[in-house]
Amino acid sequence: MMQSQEIRKQFLAFFENKKHTIVPSAPMVIKDDPTLMFTNAGMNQFKEFFLGNKKPKNSRVTDTQKCLRVSGKHNDLEEVGKDTYHHTMFEMLGNWSFGDYFKKEAIQWAWELLTEVFKVDKDMLYVTIFEGDEKEGLQRDTEAYDIWKEFISEDRILNGNKKDNFWEMGEQGPCGPCSEIHVDIRSAEEKAKVPGKDLVNKDHPEVIEVWNLVFIQFNRKADSSLEELPAQHIDTGMGFERLCMVLQNKKSNYDTDVFTPLIREIETITNSKYGKEEEIDIAIRVIADHVRAVSFAIADGQLPSNTGAGYVIRRILRRAIRYGFTFLNEKEPFIYKLVDTLENQMHEAFPELRSQKGIIENVIKEEEHSFLRTLDQGLQLLDNVIAGSKSKTISGKKAFELYDTYGFPIDLTALILSEKGFELDTESFDVELQKQKERSRKATKIETGDWHELIEDDEEEFVGYDMLQTKVKITRYRKVTSKKDGEMYQLVFNLTPFYPEGGGQVGDKGYLEAPNGDVTYILDTKKENNLIIHYTRNLPVNLNATFEAVVDLDSRNNTAANHTATHLLHQGLRTVLGTHVEQKGSLVKADYLRFDFSHYAKVTTDELKQVEEFVNARIREQLPLEENRNIPYQQALNEGAVALFGEKYGDTVRTIKFGESMELCGGTHVKNTADIWHFVITSESAVAAGVRRIEAISAEGAKQYFESQSEAYDKVLAVLKTKNDPIKVITSLQEENVALRKEIEALQKEKAKGLKQEIRNGLEDVNGVKFLAQKVDLDQAALKDMAFELGSEFKNLFALFASENNGKAMLTCYISKELVAEKELNAGQVVRELGKLIQGGGGGQPFFATAGGKNPGGIPEVLEKAKTYIL
Repeated sequence: MMQSQEIRKQFLAFFENKKHTIVPSAPMVIKDDPTLMFTNAGMNQFKEFFLGNKKPKNSRVTDTQKCLRVSGKHNDLEEVGKDTYHHTMFEMLGNWSFGDYFKKEAIQWAWELLTEVFKVDKDMLYVTIFEGDEKEGLQRDTEAYDIWKEFISEDRILNGNKKDNFWEMGEQGPCGPCSEIHVDIRSAEEKAKVPGKDLVNKDHPEVIEVWNLVFIQFNRKADSSLEELPAQHIDTGMGFERLCMVLQNKKSNYDTDVFTPLIREIETITNSKYGKEEEIDIAIRVIADHVRAVSFAIADGQLPSNTGAGYVIRRILRRAIRYGFTFLNEKEPFIYKLVDTLENQMHEAFPELRSQKGIIENVIKEEEHSFLRTLDQGLQLLDNVIAGSKSKTISGKKAFELYDTYGFPIDLTALILSEKGFELDTESFDVELQKQKERSRKATKIETGDWHELIEDDEEEFVGYDMLQTKVKITRYRKVTSKKDGEMYQLVFNLTPFYPEGGGQVGDKGYLEAPNGDVTYILDTKKENNLIIHYTRNLPVNLNATFEAVVDLDSRNNTAANHTATHLLHQGLRTVLGTHVEQKGSLVKADYLRFDFSHYAKVTTDELKQVEEFVNARIREQLPLEENRNIPYQQALNEGAVALFGEKYGDTVRTIKFGESMELCGGTHVKNTADIWHFVITSESAVAAGVRRIEAISAEGAKQYFESQSEAYDKVLAVLKTKNDPIKVITSLQEENVALRKEIEALQKEKAKGLKQEIRNGLEDVNGVKFLAQKVDLDQAALKDMAFELGSEFKNLFALFASENNGKAMLTCYISKELVAEKELNAGQVVRELGKLIQGGGGGQPFFATAGGKNPGGIPEVLEKAKTYIL
């Protein structure tokens, strides 16, 4: 049986022999395409070629691309685990032609590889072609049909509709008809009952699409019309896991050696057995699939978080944790232990798994700890919902609050409710969920118009490393509209001095000046599919003029200083903390910088001082910039340049060197470290398990910082009424404050003693309970002491004290433990309910709890209602 690693190698070797260049997989996390969070198809990294924004170095390439489909148009998440052939993260094997060969070669080579190299039985195969679409004015793809007839009988060539056999990049952009290759792996008995052609594209688990050959020949415009592309391209994608299933004669992707090592490890860790019980099988499949997706995402630099791509990764991991919690009875972190198996299995094809193994394990483990705590909290909250329900149907709105606010999975809510004899109002939950989706969609929806081309220009040139002002022509423009930014315009120039956002550095701002003096402000600069795009609120009056493009000098200089400071900071961290430190993210702006890095402990104050001094020493050394803009990638690494994981590098790269610091970087930098002036670390914190964050300032930001510190110091001297020794004065004030606090505490205790007898005299006997509800002028600590002293005297005490301080109300409730058990009273519940009357809330233990609120006027009603709990 051919192993998966050999299958991958044979695919790539086959197309290499067909004069294709093997290229590495692009990162799974996308950074310069606003339409996508993740690579969801093999073609994503080649979009710039299909769009005509850049000319490819090689017209034929092949690769295996790591993909993720969990959001947007391609969303398989809820199917994963329930069937045997959908995945979140998967590999897509592909071969590509950029204006080179077309349908004939693509079809011929696909057939040759499958039937002659991989020896797939021809009688197992069916193919589909595009049947045409009258509304679109598209004819049936008879060209593909005629080519297929040379290899396969006509009764196995099936027509497919637009949904299945017309591939589109998105609402706009390159598109075209496609031919799918399907494999029927059913038994002979099953095939005799129902012909395979009747099951193609019917979601049958054993009649599956394995390869899609896309013939890109049109461009979809904003008005939905189609126009012929000047060059025709081939884009194919074959599911690696499905191919392994076919070649290894399995009925499920999860039975191939792509997944069996992970499944065996899950069985061992969780003491469960795969293949015996459907619920357990689904859980194991979910975990085996999801650990791959999360591990590859973290290796590419995307940490779990509460927003954007990070939220998607957190959601995938939490789904895996939840399945382990519910169906495998795993209440402690265990998924992180699978990373070792995954790394051993796949590091040869994807070396980032080995180099990033430690950070992957730590992040997953911490996320597991965190979510398991959330599950515990959610279970308690769900118990409260059930206890407070007056019917056996739980409101979907309540369930949505658990889901949205606390991250408690809705399917787990439904399961627990069912076990306890309740049911969930799923319709009202769906309504709430739809409202949220609609809010999100409206907030993020961007309407993009077609490009209006003014000048044919093959590729825009960036000149911003050498000049901040130059004459430019607008080559194309389009209008974009979003709820966040309103109506804006995107401009592309024949050359530009504006740096586009990338590598953590924000985009340049500035302006365009027309010959008549009119100014159009550039509000931001970004890069999209290799185009440098300049954002403006208005279009220039004469679009065909020659403009003076001017970058904001102060902003650029301060940003450059901060960017160079991040390089020196990276070097300083590796020097002080160790070479295990790797950059995990950065943000470089004009006013400050943020730097995320791998490290497994809080950076101490002394270490931060050492790092700060290291950077400032490099600034004092006045190190000049040594730059190489066109060096082969491997040569740069061999010379010691530091590359960042999750970044996509070309064949040639730019290196930035200041002394011993050398990194691959496309950002802007100072000419000499002296231009940074000074470097100050302003904060250090945790981002995730094993990832720390430093925020810092330099240049103008550092100057403003010292000026504000000096001004604040002068104000302190003025307040203290001293001129030269504020420390002595502050120390004296602190000592005096401690003495006064002790004196106040002593007075409070004396006051409490006086009140204690008064309070004891006020106790009532109500239904066998010593009851008291009274407003008392004591602080919280003294009230607690008094409550516990009374509780030691009376074993049937119910006491509620109210107090007022600085315009706020406080409640303190004590209930003897005997009463808690006998009468099922709960101090925490009492203060939560009564706290609403003072416009606040609180909680605590069943025998002692406190609450606070902003409405002291509600205290009389609180004291009046307290007695109802024992009547």
